[in-house]
Formats: sequence, structure tokens, C-alpha cells
Amino acid sequence: MPDTIETQHTAIPALHKLRPYAFPVALAVLVIFHAVGFWGLLFSGESEYFQSLTPLNLLLTYALLFSFHKRWDGTFVLFALVVAAAGFMAEVVGIHTGLLFGDYVYGEALGAKLWDVPLLIGLNWLMLVYTTGHIANFTSLHWLPKAFLAALLMVGLDFFIEPVAMRFDFWDWSGSHIPLSNYLGWLGLSFLLQVYFQKVDIYKRNRLAPFVFLVQLVFFIALYLFL
Repeated sequence: MPDTIETQHTAIPALHKLRPYAFPVALAVLVIFHAVGFWGLLFSGESEYFQSLTPLNLLLTYALLFSFHKRWDGTFVLFALVVAAAGFMAEVVGIHTGLLFGDYVYGEALGAKLWDVPLLIGLNWLMLVYTTGHIANFTSLHWLPKAFLAALLMVGLDFFIEPVAMRFDFWDWSGSHIPLSNYLGWLGLSFLLQVYFQKVDIYKRNRLAPFVFLVQLVFFIALYLFL
């Protein structure tokens, strides 16, 4: 027992010494994984293999992002569950009715599905609401314009994601045509979820959040330009 206690006391200062490196390491890992994914999808000659790694890349991104979140209280857990569930169920409705976004189907690249919608989609909605909400909070706007600005950022990213998604089997639109209803649906749902983000009392100072959004934006713009 004394040896165990001594080891624990020795480890704690070591962890404190490593803490300043956590953010640059996380950012480097984020950039490297997306850079490798970009190369793999376009230039490796094995794009299908790298498509199959998409769920792993997303899960790593989620893990890095939320490892920098503080105050994991009941309010945050409820916020995360509501946003993820709302995003997922909106996609379920969209897939099966054509309402909200338009007529589309999911491919296999995003992994396991429930009701024809990849399980990761709910987490993706949470990540986008969370990261763009952080970016909007850098402004001095009233909370309502902040919510609208963050929703616009989400729609802006989706504009570049859509053609990439069809190319790499994330999802596909009927007739390979992306309807205006998709962007209007995204804007409406995103705005509602951003209002929730603005009003809920959760920790909103995640250092990595803006960089997660920016890395994804650069990643999809780059893929979009090479299509």
C-alpha cells in the first residue's frame, strides 16, 4: 500500500507537467488524421479503405473535442443527449418521409445504422452545434444573432460536405441533385439547436472547439475543390 501511494504522488506532478502539451498534441493529432484522410481518399488509390475509416476518424474527433470540455454536469449531459437525439431523429424523419431536407439515403461509409440512419449522425449534429456555437460566442452580438450566425456556419460547412458525401458514399440524393430544401432544413434545425446552446447554462470555453470546426471546414473545402 505505501508503495502504491508513493507511486500516485509521483505520477500527479508528472501529469501536471504534461498538461501544457495537451492542447498542441490534440490539435496536431486532429490535423494529421484529417490530412491522412484527405490523402487517402484522393491519392492513395484505396479510397474505399479510407472511406471505411470514416467512423474511426469521427470518433477520434469527438473524443478529442469533448476531452477539453469542463463541467460534465447533468445540464451538459442533458444538452448533449437532446441535441444528438434531435439531430438523429430529424434525419430519421428526413430519410423516411422526404420532409425537412429532401429525398436522400445513407450509404455505408458512416458505419452502423438504426432506422437507416448512421448512429454517428446524432454525435455529428452535437459536434457541429457545439463548435459553431463556440465560434459565434467570440462575437459581442446578442444571443439571438449569435444563434443565427452559428446556424449559418453549419449550413456553410454543409454546402461543401454535400458533393463530397455523394462521392464517397456518405449519403446520396435522388437524381444526384442537392435540393434547396436541404439547406433550408439545415438552417431551421440548426437555428433551433443553436438557440438551445445559447440559452443553456453549460461550459462554453472549449479551446479546441473552434479548431475542430476549422479543420473540418478546410478538409471538406479541399475535397470539394478536387472533385
